[in-house]
Amino acid sequence: MRYFVSVVENNSFTEAAEQEFISQSAISQQIQSLEKELGTELFIRQHRKFRLTLAGEYFYQESRQILNRIDRTVLETQRIGSDDDAHLKIGYLQVYGGSVLHQAITEFSEIYPEVVIDLIHGTHEELYQELLQQTVHLVLSDQRRAFSKDYVNLELIQPTTFIEISRRNPLSKQEVIDIEDLVEIPCILISSKDQLEHEEAFYKDTLGFSNQFIYAGNLEEARLMVAGNRGFLPIEKIGFQPAPLSATTRIPVQKAGKAIIRKYCAFWKKEGANYYVEEFARILKKNIQENTDQGLS
Repeated sequence: MRYFVSVVENNSFTEAAEQEFISQSAISQQIQSLEKELGTELFIRQHRKFRLTLAGEYFYQESRQILNRIDRTVLETQRIGSDDDAHLKIGYLQVYGGSVLHQAITEFSEIYPEVVIDLIHGTHEELYQELLQQTVHLVLSDQRRAFSKDYVNLELIQPTTFIEISRRNPLSKQEVIDIEDLVEIPCILISSKDQLEHEEAFYKDTLGFSNQFIYAGNLEEARLMVAGNRGFLPIEKIGFQPAPLSATTRIPVQKAGKAIIRKYCAFWKKEGANYYVEEFARILKKNIQENTDQGLS
């Protein structure tokens, strides 16, 4: 197959033979054997010139793809085999509190025990910068920008936005809360100090929260603030979520009668991406779909 592609691309049996470091008679015999095995002619020979048959054109196009894939597979296999201390660094939103990420890590580690997994969390902007600087291999985050052609943008789920709110608040008795009913209640955002402006702008300008904002450093702190009836916490149900604290409840929130939907993706850079990244993303998406199919999301 490789000899055949070489002949086509060099448009010469002689030059292909030189490129492949074999004699011209040997490469001609290989092509003849290939045609015999396939049971069809690949070339129409006219004296010292030739052109591809329809079957030959098809076989050429398919052969190029197969050979390219084989080359990539060989290189990746060699890379994995020579990597004595493989690492996979994953970033996720610090507002995320579900179990599906942990399920994916557990399943991945059982299959690839040689891979050391490091986790970091942050705001959308912090994770975006980590990805740009290539300090993480894969990020689980919401989509706030147009997809970049330089990255794989694997859509995982489009969950409905919920809020966690104190049971002492009269709104906690409702099955669904409209965003307009929350304007007098502080909205709790999880963010580092230097990301407050980014987070507030997104929740205000994109999602439509016109509340006063107060901030928590992590998810646990935010949920304790909710339990103390200091405000409500926006949260997305990505896969199975543990039950809220006994003093709080979780309710879907809508805007103008419609659910507020967010798009969550796994992002990683196309160039230099390795097998582990793609395999972890596959396992993560599978776990999310299984949780969703079981009605747990």
